[in-house]
Amino acid sequence: MALDLNRIRNQFPSLGVADSEAPRLYLDNPGGTQVARQVIDRMTHYFTYNNANHGGAFRTSIDSDEILHEAHAAMADLLNAASPDEIIFGPNMTTLTFALSRALGRWLKPGDEIVITKLDHDANVAPWLWLAEDRGAVVRWVDIHPEDCTLDMADFESQITDRTKIVACGYASNAVGTINDVKSVIDMAHAAKALVFVDAVQYVPHGPVDVQALDCDFLACSAYKFFGPHTGTIYGKYDLLDRLPAYKVRPAENKPPYKFETGTQNHEGLVGTLGAVEYLAWVGEAFGKKPKNQNPKSQRREQLEEAMRLMVDYEQEISRRLIGGLSQIPGLKVWGITDRNQLSRRVPTVSFTLEGWQPRQVAEKLAERNIFVWDGNYYALAVMERLDLQKSGGMVRVGAAHYNTVEEIDQLVEAVRSLKK
Repeated sequence: MALDLNRIRNQFPSLGVADSEAPRLYLDNPGGTQVARQVIDRMTHYFTYNNANHGGAFRTSIDSDEILHEAHAAMADLLNAASPDEIIFGPNMTTLTFALSRALGRWLKPGDEIVITKLDHDANVAPWLWLAEDRGAVVRWVDIHPEDCTLDMADFESQITDRTKIVACGYASNAVGTINDVKSVIDMAHAAKALVFVDAVQYVPHGPVDVQALDCDFLACSAYKFFGPHTGTIYGKYDLLDRLPAYKVRPAENKPPYKFETGTQNHEGLVGTLGAVEYLAWVGEAFGKKPKNQNPKSQRREQLEEAMRLMVDYEQEISRRLIGGLSQIPGLKVWGITDRNQLSRRVPTVSFTLEGWQPRQVAEKLAERNIFVWDGNYYALAVMERLDLQKSGGMVRVGAAHYNTVEEIDQLVEAVRSLKK
């Protein structure tokens, strides 16, 4: 079966919004997707019937705690974690990564090494740079191949030594869409007895994640990138989370995940994240194969896998159309993987530069047509510096999601083409 775009788009109220009769064309998805109806319904219901703080003896608090546990369980299913207790919620991936890096710093000594890459969002760079400065550790950078914006895996292997303690790597680039071979990175790091932190913020909306199969130690993602509210999540192996010292208030619980969820959480955000996972499971149920397992937890995991399989197939078609159309425009350069036979190695995040135009100018012209795209460095500072694009304003970023149509892609391409006339 394939995705029914009409039914999919009906799940997103914002996709029907128009400004002065001009429909909004959302291609800003790498910065944040639109929100599914299930998310809105979940959050509205919570505010109406369950809004309370944690740990009370009364009904709304008890109900609230049960729903928050459901949210942990849903994220465990999405990532295939062994337990909901391996799921930590927080305000966003960046804040969570800074907090976790501080905790990991308790295990570092001067001279220990941290490996990071030039393909990553700065949220998976800056926390480790600050940690190295604080603890006297050494930072080793992994280079990229500029011609297709892929990681130099030979360089990656050479950067990992017997002094390496932490390896931080993105699953997919938020700037150029490259999907990294994180399994090979994890295997190399573990061979050196190093811990691995994976930034999966850009990958989770576009592909299946199985933290147990990957064997990563930590993995971060953000619900607002997969059709939910503005919250962040970190998965961690339970044994590591249990042993890791948490910066917390003294009355807080001492067991994972709660010892890392400091203070009162964004309850409505967690509930909305549950709604986002429920939306994805609905996609798998509505358009995928029927689950083989009768266990509800296993069924949801199968539905989620089906949903992601269908999205991958459709988004590769979108990528083919988008890259093919943009590549025919004179003076336009698409950065990253452009080989139509290699689209499985990228997500549908496509960035380009246009001769004679600043990226901001292109974004502004497209905005006049109610086409929403990003420009700049998108916090992927190291990528832009490596490609020598930072001083010239970065790139224009077009990011599709599974609710975007082929017609929208064609409209975007024609709008960009018109700028050269």
